[in-house]
Amino acid sequence: MPPTADHTGRPDQPATRENARTRSRSRTRPEQAPAGARAPRTGRPGGRLGRTRLRRALRREAPTVVSLLLDDHDFTAMTRHPSFPFDDYGQYLHHLDGLLRGLHAQGTHIAVTHFDPDAYDDYCRSTRRPPDTPDTRTRYVAEATTTGPTVHYARQPVTELRASLGREADRRAVWQRATDLLMDAGSCPDCGQDLAHCAFDDASDTLLRLLDAVGPGAHHLVCSLPTDDGPPLPAALHAHTSPDGEPHFAEADALVLCTLIAAATVTGRTAGLVIRTFDHDGDTVRGWELHQGDPRPLTEAAVFDAYCTDPATGTPIPPEPGVRYAAGIPLP
Repeated sequence: MPPTADHTGRPDQPATRENARTRSRSRTRPEQAPAGARAPRTGRPGGRLGRTRLRRALRREAPTVVSLLLDDHDFTAMTRHPSFPFDDYGQYLHHLDGLLRGLHAQGTHIAVTHFDPDAYDDYCRSTRRPPDTPDTRTRYVAEATTTGPTVHYARQPVTELRASLGREADRRAVWQRATDLLMDAGSCPDCGQDLAHCAFDDASDTLLRLLDAVGPGAHHLVCSLPTDDGPPLPAALHAHTSPDGEPHFAEADALVLCTLIAAATVTGRTAGLVIRTFDHDGDTVRGWELHQGDPRPLTEAAVFDAYCTDPATGTPIPPEPGVRYAAGIPLP
């Protein structure tokens, strides 16, 4: 009998056991991937080593928040809790530095925040948590300090880290106090809108006009607003104006400075502002008084007195060598 053809057009073969195995292998063999193609990813890592590698990768992408007691006063306040394991501030800083270095060596992104004992007590009272437990301190750091002053850790020494965090804490405190003054301002008598919004817009315009007046170069601005219950509120800003007149500065510092100028506007208090322009041949310092937010130039003698007087104590400060004191520039 002549061979018959199946539906593929191939002649039928005897149904031997060898032929059946051959056909089974041909039906289940996967197609070979073209040269250079990547193997498809599977949903499961290969074994324990694969799981460890992936978890370490996730750990590197998970940020860590570490709290820091800024000074001896903060540290002494925490030693009243028996569960706090340290009794010496130097020892505490030494072990904190080791912890930060170890986390950084693992590739972890670390944010260092301020542990404020007074704020911690308020947190314990509001949440009704026992203050003398490591668990409560951990919850406080995770829940309450994430919106406070924070510094990125990049292997800087602990002394430098403390200084940076202290400056950030001071800047945040000034901004909060100035913001409170703005929130009590009410409505603008000219347009009827929120006076705080109008005052902040005017303050931003004042900052740009001042930088335009002093011209290109590197500048350091300091504004000081008197208060009724303590030392003046200070704000500082580093700025650089390019030769084409475009100013460049950190937005966070500009926010605090403009908020302070706006607070001077709504409170009617006379604030002071000085600008130090850096130059290879010697720095130049100019100054203005802010009346209702309007900068009025100071004389050279007034600039000298303002720059060479401690704003907190009122005691004279020796003038720096190579610094020229000049009158403020009238602004249009």
